[in-house]
Amino acid sequence: MMDEGLFRRAADEAMEELKQELIEAEEDGAFEVEEQAGALYVVFEKPAGKFVITPNTPVRQIWISARNTSFKLDLATEGFVLAKTGETLTPLVKRLIDDHLNYR
Repeated sequence: MMDEGLFRRAADEAMEELKQELIEAEEDGAFEVEEQAGALYVVFEKPAGKFVITPNTPVRQIWISARNTSFKLDLATEGFVLAKTGETLTPLVKRLIDDHLNYR
């Protein structure tokens, strides 16, 4: 299993990068980004909803809870990746946000 310190550094960097991307995108007014205790929350007013993005140190993954589904990303050479689709953290979160906002 990967060293905890290496995981924490990689997760902190990935979460900070994601937070900055989301803060820029939140200016459109479709959602708000909140940070609390190392987790990011993406909160939607219409349609109502909340995504939670958090590092899970014991299993060395970043977890996303969004749209009644849990996504578990592993650290790979290109960053944190969802094995099922090959998507990395930021593009995956952007897709999930778009899916949520365009849900009918």
